[in-house]
Amino acid sequence: QVQLVESGGGLVQAGGSLRLSCAASRMIFSISTMGWYRQAPGAPGSQRELVASIGRSDFTNYADSLKGRFTISRDNAKNTVYLQMNGLKPEDTAGYYCYAQYLGRDYWGQGTQVTVSS
Repeated sequence: QVQLVESGGGLVQAGGSLRLSCAASRMIFSISTMGWYRQAPGAPGSQRELVASIGRSDFTNYADSLKGRFTISRDNAKNTVYLQMNGLKPEDTAGYYCYAQYLGRDYWGQGTQVTVSS
């Protein structure tokens, strides 16, 4: 199993930056893919959208609309994945959830709220 704990969310003004962290309970070099999804306020869980993902080989994937503003990275020594978010917009307001794919199963964190004020 994999436990994931997110941190770094909060309230920020439009144009600001935040860095989210996702700490995993096991060595992340053993996890095939980790990443972030987000869920807009009031949206059901089925509408959670991919923000970014990163594989063991550091191959990254981003939602097209977020390329250039968001950067995902991993620190294997700290078993942590990061999401650097720059140029935040009010429409980025959402719950941000870390996930991991490990041995064919998906694991999710509890989420961290990001609120961007205009």
